[in-house]
Amino acid sequence: MISKLHFEMIRLYSGDVKRIQHFCKVHSYAKLIAEMENIDADTLFILETAALTHDIGIRYCEEKYGSCNGKLQEKEGPDIAKRLLTDLNFEVEVSERVQYLIAHHHTYDDIDGIDYQILVEADFLVNIYEDGLSAQEIEHAYKKIFRTDSGKKLCREMFDLKLD
Repeated sequence: MISKLHFEMIRLYSGDVKRIQHFCKVHSYAKLIAEMENIDADTLFILETAALTHDIGIRYCEEKYGSCNGKLQEKEGPDIAKRLLTDLNFEVEVSERVQYLIAHHHTYDDIDGIDYQILVEADFLVNIYEDGLSAQEIEHAYKKIFRTDSGKKLCREMFDLKLD
């Protein structure tokens, strides 16, 4: 099911290589962190689904609002994901958790679950590079966002941080 969703997301964003590359990288890092953290298979499935769809509302937000800021994505993305996941026959419980994660993936307080934490960390790993953050900004993100041992380790290695 994950491969089918992955392809459908690529199809949904046909021609928008930057965005396709983004969610593919977030998915890859989320899966890596989850496996390094030894999370269970059901949580991994939800996390992979959320990682692929976390920015699903971007195009709609750009069309509707002329902006794709994080809060608009959180507002509009869940309904779009619900329709796609229903069409692909994902279980309702999986879809509901994924919708929740999409609705909160730019909200960094009150993170409630390892799937949520890993999604945020994976998105940050990709955004740090894509947004060209400074060393000081990377260190701030590391201290504020990263909580899993594996996410911290990846961040330190990727960006050559001399912390912890």
